[in-house]
Amino acid sequence: MARRTPTPSWLRSLKGAAQPLRALLDRRQSQPQTFQIVFDQDIYLISVRRNRRARRYTLRIQAASREVVLTMPPRGSVREAKAFAQKHGGWIAARLRRLPAAAPFMPGAVVPLRGVDHRVVHCQGRRGTVWTEESVDGERLLCVAGDLPHVGRRIGDFLRREAHRDLAEASRRAAETIGVNVKRVSVRDQSSRWGSCSTTGVLSYSWRLILAPPFVLEYLAIHEVAHLVEMNHSPRFWRLVHRMCPDFERAKAWLDLHGTDLHRYGLPDESGSGEFAS
Repeated sequence: MARRTPTPSWLRSLKGAAQPLRALLDRRQSQPQTFQIVFDQDIYLISVRRNRRARRYTLRIQAASREVVLTMPPRGSVREAKAFAQKHGGWIAARLRRLPAAAPFMPGAVVPLRGVDHRVVHCQGRRGTVWTEESVDGERLLCVAGDLPHVGRRIGDFLRREAHRDLAEASRRAAETIGVNVKRVSVRDQSSRWGSCSTTGVLSYSWRLILAPPFVLEYLAIHEVAHLVEMNHSPRFWRLVHRMCPDFERAKAWLDLHGTDLHRYGLPDESGSGEFAS
């Protein structure tokens, strides 16, 4: 039988020192990712995120998801985080109330498809999925077939398909204008930006641009394609954008004024944008 080599004392000490650290990490990972606070008889769900670079507790409301996010430093505790959120319950409530009312995709709702209002009509007995048509009195309709519980999902899927088609075509036209190649176009529900461009030629957009007027969508496609030439926002970049889209300032102004409102469509309930720090 082979003899067992004894573990050096220094290695035993190192292993022993690692145990408390591992236990601490396991304990932090098991801490709740969300908690609730009550303010003025209303309940608010708080999402907790620990950031190793954070130096203090901060609160932020995400307009796209209406999620209340609390970031805490590495050595922070859930108890302190709850106390911080509770202390600023009034701020949370006020910021959420200032957001435009949520507009779920349901029969009777009005959806601005390509900037034009369409009223959602449930057509349970008809074939198909989602389509547009015009009523006898000239009203634009967004018709949805199938069972009532699937109306919201079907409208969401339809809007994403339409957004991908329009954005892919607009990106292709812009790319041909300046002689660059777009590798791929994707659409997501981005909360912090309307579009992005990777160095590999992949463009990503918010599907909510299909709710804006076409000149806004066209500008965003030109903006991201221009990044394939200038991966920055330098004067050269803006000169290129202006050459391809002379009235781009109009589109930017529209987004500044109405962009936040686009995030309310398809949301099932109320919730938020902003930030508060300790």
